[in-house]
Amino acid sequence: MAEMSENERQLVDRMADLEKDEALALAKRMLLEEGAEPARVLELCRAAMGIVGEQFQAGGYSLPELMMAGEILDAIERVAEPLVRSGPGGGPKKLGKVLIGAVRGDRHDVGKNIVSFLLDVNGFEVKDIGVDAPPQAFIDAIEAFKPDIVALSGFLALSFDAMKETIAAFERAGLRRRFKIIIGGGQIDETARAYAGADAFGTDAVEAVASCRRWVGAGP
Repeated sequence: MAEMSENERQLVDRMADLEKDEALALAKRMLLEEGAEPARVLELCRAAMGIVGEQFQAGGYSLPELMMAGEILDAIERVAEPLVRSGPGGGPKKLGKVLIGAVRGDRHDVGKNIVSFLLDVNGFEVKDIGVDAPPQAFIDAIEAFKPDIVALSGFLALSFDAMKETIAAFERAGLRRRFKIIIGGGQIDETARAYAGADAFGTDAVEAVASCRRWVGAGP
């Protein structure tokens, strides 16, 4: 990200500190009075959400506070997006498409839902097909949604076989080369990644989002 002005730094700090009224007022002033580029303001908001996500993973913020940060972002987006649409090029461009779901036999959704939330606020278009999803459910969604990334979630070690089975089904359907695959869950590590045949694994939501950002050229 380019070097920030004082106003821009304040916006990031106020969002990261969950100061909703102050952050929204500053964003409105920047957008409506000072003529700030909407895309730049949204970029700053997503940088702040990255800080919030790191704090959440470190235990500094709770899940309700994470959701509060999302509400602040939504409020600022409602101000910024009409301005983006009125400019050249139409609506705000998404970084990429991510299809996510918990594999067959796994009904845990808390971690998956947090990853979906963080992907969304980081600028991805996300399609969540829920829990206990068989390989064919992923394949049908891939054909319709055409994702850049497929994220397989599984909280239990028993999910490793389902992940391997799902990725093998992608191979048989001739889909595997169309997208990157990331896996995540409570027991996931490099051994599980290699066993399943995924491109990467995420030990937490922030790491998973960072991998997705790198794949679409939006991160280091």
